[in-house]
Amino acid sequence: MIGLLFESKLIAKPLSCFVFLLAMWCGFSAHAQQSSLPYGGGAGTIEKFERFHNDRDQTAKTGQPFKIEGNCQSACTLFLKLRNVCIDPNAQLRFHVGGSPYTTQVMLNSYNGKLRSFLIKNHYMDTEQFHAISGREMIETFGYKRCPGT
Repeated sequence: MIGLLFESKLIAKPLSCFVFLLAMWCGFSAHAQQSSLPYGGGAGTIEKFERFHNDRDQTAKTGQPFKIEGNCQSACTLFLKLRNVCIDPNAQLRFHVGGSPYTTQVMLNSYNGKLRSFLIKNHYMDTEQFHAISGREMIETFGYKRCPGT
């Protein structure tokens, strides 16, 4: 009986430490900021475009902050639709026509009204040529949120 009690105390302390660390890790990861860097090069294929679209929808469900940084072109800009999106002023966003009328419309529907009107008026979404807008301009002109600490 004493041996069993001694054994359970040996297990209980490390187990409680493990549970505490796991709870802390889960808490921190729930607030971790996601980044546009893995998506920066755009989609290129309809399959990859759909994956970006699905990833964006999954990110929206978590409510996690999402940082647009570095180069973000084409389908990467789908993430602008996220409620918790922020933009690094040094980012470069590049816009162009999608691979089909459907993908172009999905991209346009991902932007706020001010940006969408600008892109349409200036024919940014009519050609395959990339049209760059700086992160700073996205913040100052189109009203997107600046990332904290940038």
